[in-house]
Amino acid sequence: MRAFKLPKIGSFRLGLGLALLTIFVVLGLILPWFAPTNPLTWYKAPRNQGASLHHLLGTTNLGQDIFWLLTWALHNSLILGLTVAFFSTLIGVFAGLAAGYSGGWLDRVLSFLMDALLCIPSLPILILLAALFGGQLSLPIVGVALVLFNWPYPGRQVRAVALTMREREFINVAWFSGESRLKILGRHIFPYIAGWSAANFINTVLVGIATETSLAVIGLSSAQQATIGTMIYWALKYQALLAQRYLWVGAPVLAIVLMFISLFLISSGLAIRSAARRIG
Repeated sequence: MRAFKLPKIGSFRLGLGLALLTIFVVLGLILPWFAPTNPLTWYKAPRNQGASLHHLLGTTNLGQDIFWLLTWALHNSLILGLTVAFFSTLIGVFAGLAAGYSGGWLDRVLSFLMDALLCIPSLPILILLAALFGGQLSLPIVGVALVLFNWPYPGRQVRAVALTMREREFINVAWFSGESRLKILGRHIFPYIAGWSAANFINTVLVGIATETSLAVIGLSSAQQATIGTMIYWALKYQALLAQRYLWVGAPVLAIVLMFISLFLISSGLAIRSAARRIG
């Protein structure tokens, strides 16, 4: 009965998460290119306006349209999260497969690198880098640092799967039948970790966006680039709450909460469906 319910639960979560994410994809990856003016430029609109047909979420103290500014903030945050997740998952999966299946000195070297990077907290290192770069980090530097500290997570877990898989009978049969290592890894082992890799990809998107937002809110990410974090930073800097400009600070906060919920639903939905497939 439980195994029967798992696919339905996973499909519901996955469907709801994808529906929410589609809204953010439209807002962050499509709408920014249709902005009537550059929303990053100050004093392009009347200051401190309330929500209206001309300004759907009102305007900021700096004369920026909050709705169009939010679309560009979502755009940059999504691009950063997706880029970090793509390279972290790609490097981690390949490194984990190579270490787990090959063994020997390659496994020892890669395992040492994974363990070493897993022991180092990324946020203090990013704060140190911000100090070295004059107090603010550009998005490319944040992205490279996040990839460096996030690929060991999928790498360690994929290595564990590869270690167990290489002793399976069908792997030995494939090996003795003359199949190459790359073909064995791609055809026989990777399908077992594909669903999990997709879920880990979504989790890494969350980590990338959350870390950059944390840096931006405390003023250590580049304040000249629109992200969810920098939007909150400027709202707090200009006392949006005290001035009762709730849409200015509330819009990015609500957006990131809903984005995290959608990504969590997709990640858990993929994990549940993968588990149900293995049970079935």
